[in-house]
Amino acid sequence: MRAIGMILAGGNSRRIKELTKNRAVAALPVAGNFRSIDFALSSMSNSHIQNVAVFTQYNARSLTEHLSSSKWWDFGRKQGGLTIFTPSITDDNNLWFRGTADAMYQNLSFLKNSHEPYVIIASGDGIYKIDYAKVLEYHIEKQADITVVVHDMEEGFKADRYGCVKMNRDNRIIDFEEKPIVTDSRTVSCGIYILRRRHLIELIEKCAEEDRHDFVSDIIVRYRDIKGIYGYKLKTYWSNVASLEDYYRTNMDFLDHDVRCFFMRDYPVIYTKADDLPPAKFNMGSHIKNSLVASGSIINGTVEDSVIFKKVFIGSNCYIKNSIILNDVYIADNSHVENCIVESHSTIHADYYHKCENGVDVVCEMGERYIL
Repeated sequence: MRAIGMILAGGNSRRIKELTKNRAVAALPVAGNFRSIDFALSSMSNSHIQNVAVFTQYNARSLTEHLSSSKWWDFGRKQGGLTIFTPSITDDNNLWFRGTADAMYQNLSFLKNSHEPYVIIASGDGIYKIDYAKVLEYHIEKQADITVVVHDMEEGFKADRYGCVKMNRDNRIIDFEEKPIVTDSRTVSCGIYILRRRHLIELIEKCAEEDRHDFVSDIIVRYRDIKGIYGYKLKTYWSNVASLEDYYRTNMDFLDHDVRCFFMRDYPVIYTKADDLPPAKFNMGSHIKNSLVASGSIINGTVEDSVIFKKVFIGSNCYIKNSIILNDVYIADNSHVENCIVESHSTIHADYYHKCENGVDVVCEMGERYIL
């Protein structure tokens, strides 16, 4: 494909609360086996993009470990590959990335040393599957300066979490509001952009000259009336983990058969780093209903309408309902967890009871494990 890929994965979201205390949003576990960034990486790999850069910053350790080998997404080639950029101190600069545009500017050599004519920019927190080649064809057909992938949301969505756009009949974007409080548009940006590589270099250098640092506010919004910016509608599943409620809903969406098949069975599938773990084990007396249970887990109790991640132990006479249990959690006997997200490496002691009556709670119980 005649494009390089750039994934912006350095952000943090206070709306996700404790779940981003020790990890970046792009490293959040999704659907039992995946991380948020896997969906952007897999879409680029499946679209035959061979040269991809990932920009990290906030709490990057977990994300960097996940990206330690590019072979899982088939980027381990002699030509191209997967490059990870983190903020670094140089003779010319001692600042962290001050925004998405500044992250690109501090690593502008990646763009200048590439040879592909186009660039695909994606965020690391979107849950979707897309053929970037079709978006590039659309971009060329429209003779667009910038193409933004957009998605129509359901009525009643919270606009202050998204960039809301308005388009004319030709799909040209005539208005772009970044996280408005109120809007009459249901069309939002998916955080995916296509433009020519030389054009992007010019825009990034212009931002740096004017001491501007954000790609959306200082390029997309600022030039919407000057540049030919078009919207490409993504009509399949898309979600953005912009808040705790979004994260919970996204994981629960994978309990739907159609969503699960779309990502896990329909070609092309989503790839992730594989762990050498045994299959999930369901002991005598366990009962599983409408749930996802990942490898390495041992279930003794009852699990309903929940997503169980890797290496989770659920003891006897436990009841887990409408909950997300993240990696390496130990839940002792006679525990009741409902409408909760249990953080990774938590230890829930025997006879524990927690049921959230309004919304969803994050449970983080750290302590020693006593296995009798």
